[in-house]
Amino acid sequence: MSLSWERPYEEWRSVSRAALIGWLVFYVLFLLHAARDADGFLLLDHVNLVIHEAGHFFFSWFGETITILGGTLAQLLVPLLIGAYFFWHRETSGVAFTLFWFFQNFLYVGWYMADARTLALPLVGSGDHDWEILFGQWGVLHLDQKIGGFTRTLGWLGMVLTVAWFAWFALRTPPSADS
Repeated sequence: MSLSWERPYEEWRSVSRAALIGWLVFYVLFLLHAARDADGFLLLDHVNLVIHEAGHFFFSWFGETITILGGTLAQLLVPLLIGAYFFWHRETSGVAFTLFWFFQNFLYVGWYMADARTLALPLVGSGDHDWEILFGQWGVLHLDQKIGGFTRTLGWLGMVLTVAWFAWFALRTPPSADS
């Protein structure tokens, strides 16, 4: 028995009409929730916060700057790694959800970045503001609002494009017998 990283060819899993409608309803409701949100902290951010804080610990072996950046790195890497699993197994809905989750993280990260000078957001952990420290080290603290706004825009674009891709892909892929 030999181990091989070569992936056998496999078709992408189709999405049943009921699943497509269910996912699209979820995405639309979540986008409305995000659009109406006033404080930048969304439903999924409760999960993202745990991942963020764990990221500081897991990246702490690589130096001070990476430790500080580790929270944001973790909240972006976790959905990407889970998404890689779904991509490997050709799970259309799983890839779409993890991409949506990945880009959703940009919304709060953007809020957090834009707060680097005002320091108004409540923090957990040490009370240090990651982006105040990082932007200060990098000499871009005065650009916190612009960087945060750009990051949030990337998040919105990514989420909307992910939903559009998912709908397009699901509609063009014929349902299989087991869908």
